[in-house]
Amino acid sequence: MTPGEGFAPKKDAGGRVSRDSFLDFLEGSEMGALIGTMDWSRTAIGAPDTWSPALRTLLRILLVNRFPMLVWWGPKYVQMYNDPYRPIPGAKHPLSMGQTAIECWREIWHILGPLIDTPFNGGPATWIEDLELEIYRSGFIEETHFTVAYSAVPDETAPNGIGGVLATVHEITEKIVGERRLVVLRDLSARAVEARTAEEACAAAAETLAAHTKDVPFALLYLTAPDGKQARLAAACGIDKGTGSSPFVIELESGGEGGNVWPLAAALRTGQMQTADLSTGFTDVPRGPWSDPPDSAAILPIRFNVAHPLSGFLVAGLSPRLKLNDGYRNFLDLATSQIATAIAKARAYEEERRRAEALEELDRAKTTFFSNVSHEFRTPLTLMLGPLEAVLVKSGALAPDDREQLEIAHRNSLRLLKLVNSL
Repeated sequence: MTPGEGFAPKKDAGGRVSRDSFLDFLEGSEMGALIGTMDWSRTAIGAPDTWSPALRTLLRILLVNRFPMLVWWGPKYVQMYNDPYRPIPGAKHPLSMGQTAIECWREIWHILGPLIDTPFNGGPATWIEDLELEIYRSGFIEETHFTVAYSAVPDETAPNGIGGVLATVHEITEKIVGERRLVVLRDLSARAVEARTAEEACAAAAETLAAHTKDVPFALLYLTAPDGKQARLAAACGIDKGTGSSPFVIELESGGEGGNVWPLAAALRTGQMQTADLSTGFTDVPRGPWSDPPDSAAILPIRFNVAHPLSGFLVAGLSPRLKLNDGYRNFLDLATSQIATAIAKARAYEEERRRAEALEELDRAKTTFFSNVSHEFRTPLTLMLGPLEAVLVKSGALAPDDREQLEIAHRNSLRLLKLVNSL
C-alpha cells in the first residue's frame, strides 16, 4: 500500500460518504467516525467484517479512553488511535490513520521498530519514561519527548496468538524542555554573584550557556562602548571569536545592519528581540547538538531596567528542533534578564571598588599631609624644649616669677608636641 491509500472514505453509488453498519459501535468520537468511513479493504488488515473479535473489543475500549492510545494491528502494524492521541501525529493526520507504522514514522523507525517488535513477537512489554524522538509532524524535524508503554494484544485468531501492540502514549515535551530551561536560568543566577566586572559576567554567562546547547546552540555577548556607538564582543560559546559570524566590533549606526553583521542596531532602536535568518550569508554557523545547524538566531538587547542605559546584546542561536513560540521567547527574555542582572551587579561592584580606591587615596593624601605638618612642627618644638629644660635645671639662678613663666612655656610646648605626635 502506498502512503495515502486506505484513507479515502468509502462512498456509495451516489458519491456520498457511507459507513459500514458493522462499525456502528464506533460512533461517539471524531476518530471513531473517521475509522467508520474509511475503506479498510485497501489496507493490510482488510475490511471490517474480517476483523477479529479481539480487535473490535480493543477499539471499543481505546476510543472511549481519555488517555492517548493507539494500536498497531497485524504484522504490518496498521495503526488506529483515539481522539486524545490525535495531536501527536500533527500534520501526519489524517493520513496517519490506517497507515502502517513504518510509513507514518519512517524518520524514527530505527528506534520505534524494535520497541514494537519486542512485545509483538512474544517479548516483554516495553515501558520508557522519557523517550526522545525527532519526528516530522509540523513542517520540520521536531524534538519531542514521550512516556510510552507498549504491550501485546492477545488474539486467538492470529498465527502467534498476538494480534497487535497497544501503545499508551503521553507527550511530555513541554515538561522536559521547561525543566531544562529552568536549570539554565538557575545556573545563570548562581554564576551572577561570582562576576566582578561586566566582562567576567559575560564570560560566566557564556560558560553556563555552553552546557545547554539544546536550547542555545551558540551564543555571543556584546557590551556597548561608553559612547554607545559600538558593541564589542565580550564572550562567546559554541562559536569561535572573530569569524564572519562573530566580529569583535559591530557599529551600532547604519553600518551595523548590513552584510553578515547581526542586526544589533535594530534591537537598540526598537528595544525588542530581533531574529536573523542564518540560511543565507552565514557560512560558519556551528552545528550544535543536532544533525543540522540552526537556521535562525535571536538578538536581544541587554538592559537592567528601563531607567538604565543599554548594557549590550545577546545573540542566541535557536534550536532547529523547536518552534520559536511564546515559551521559547519567554525563556530567552528571562535568560537575558539574568545576564543583565549579573552585568549590573558587576558594574556596581566596580563602582564600589573605584569609590573605595578613591577613599583610600584620599586617606593616603591626608596621612601624608598631616605627617608633613607634624614634621614641620616637631622640629622647632624639639629645639625649643631643649633650652627650656636646660634653663629650668639651673633653678637657683632664676627668680621665682621667671621660673614659673618658663615652666608654663615648657608645659605648653610638651602639650603641643604631644598633639603633633598624635597627628
